[in-house]
Amino acid sequence: MSAHVLRHSFATHLLQSGSDIRTVQELLGHSDVSTTMIYTHVMNKGARGVKSPLDRLEQRRAEYRIQLAA
Repeated sequence: MSAHVLRHSFATHLLQSGSDIRTVQELLGHSDVSTTMIYTHVMNKGARGVKSPLDRLEQRRAEYRIQLAA
């Protein structure tokens, strides 16, 4: 795996997990946000790619229940 692939994966995962583009820009050291915008092309999922904050709460609730059961 090249450094470029690792960097691309890092940026893509940050964006998919909800990090804002300016934070990713800063972490990658890009001086222009248009350079960072390149990483958003893999995220074109339309409405399917959008998660409601309520979905995240439900996921955390389920994780909490699993921890209690263990």
